[in-house]
Amino acid sequence: MDTIIGQTQPGAGAADMIVAGDQKTFMQDVIEASRKVPVLVDFWATWCGPCKTLTPTLEKVVRSAGGRVKLVKIDIDQNRALVQQLTQLGLPLQSVPTVAAFWQGQIADLFQGAVPESEVKRFVESLLKLAGGQMPSADLLAEAKAAMDGGDPQQAGELFSALLRQEPENPEAWGGLIRTLMALGREDDAQQALSQVPDKIKEHADIAGARSALTLAQEGRKARSQMQSLQDRANADPNDFQARYDLATALNASGQREQAADALLEILRRNRAWNDDAARLQLLKFFEAWGFDDPATMAARRRLSSILFA
Repeated sequence: MDTIIGQTQPGAGAADMIVAGDQKTFMQDVIEASRKVPVLVDFWATWCGPCKTLTPTLEKVVRSAGGRVKLVKIDIDQNRALVQQLTQLGLPLQSVPTVAAFWQGQIADLFQGAVPESEVKRFVESLLKLAGGQMPSADLLAEAKAAMDGGDPQQAGELFSALLRQEPENPEAWGGLIRTLMALGREDDAQQALSQVPDKIKEHADIAGARSALTLAQEGRKARSQMQSLQDRANADPNDFQARYDLATALNASGQREQAADALLEILRRNRAWNDDAARLQLLKFFEAWGFDDPATMAARRRLSSILFA
């Protein structure tokens, strides 16, 4: 499994799903084809500047769909009779680019203007969902998560890497890859992967969670070796908050989430303001690393609320 993500490869079967259509082939290319797969129709013109930006983006997203959606490109100046007919049916083709989605012979949705790639992707994902499907990347992500949950981080890492070759800015895939490398004991590689995350998604919740998990693992490695002495100190002096704080870090690094939360909550019960609110901030970092829907997070969050609002 590589930590440096390679170039995206076009999906198999996608090449013949991008065609130039006209009024003679519209029924076959769009209406009939849409009874099998969703079809995007890109209405464009040679004089349209935004079209030159949107069309390549449409092609890229359609290729990534791996044959699950089709793109038909229609030059409005070369197909005026078709444009007039569609306008009479209510399709707004007064301005281009206009992209209409067809499913089961009917217009399912549309948008106008040169929207960003992220919006094109969401549009296609919604269309595929309407048709009862999803992007291949969604399949890969589900398989990767299942492999990780099933205790196979090696397979999960390979799947996350494959997904990143398709979608280099997928935050769930980056977060998953970092966590699989950690599970394999490859913290240096996990740190390298973290450094490769694109700037625009670095603050996404999945990246922030993976970053916190990596930081906590590194902090916990040292504390784990001192766990017994930390426990002895906390038992001997309930107000030795530093020992209890370090013990929480060690317990978390050992996978003892409930006990780690208990140690920090005990500090908060005794002295909420200790060390500039360090116990609460560390607990929030735990939540971020564990995931906000993790049972340990939800249980500790409820107890934290009862302390703070008592």
